[in-house]
Amino acid sequence: MTRRNYRQEYDRYQGTTTQKKRRAARNKARRLMIRKGKAKKGDGKDVAHKDNNPLNNNPKNIRMEKKKSNRSFKRTPTARRKRGR
Repeated sequence: MTRRNYRQEYDRYQGTTTQKKRRAARNKARRLMIRKGKAKKGDGKDVAHKDNNPLNNNPKNIRMEKKKSNRSFKRTPTARRKRGR
């Protein structure tokens, strides 16, 4: 089994300008929720973007969610991704 090359992973994906902007926007959303008192350090929750766009930090678009539900999506009975509402 080959070892994971984190440097290469960062250079090819995480280090791109687009991903840096998306990560900064997610961090900003987290800071906004902390400021509002809806989140705190170590609470085990994520800030969820309702439209799945991390660049849209409109207060109506963000909410607190469990990590498990935020990092997945609804599934069909055959375990495929459920589209739509």
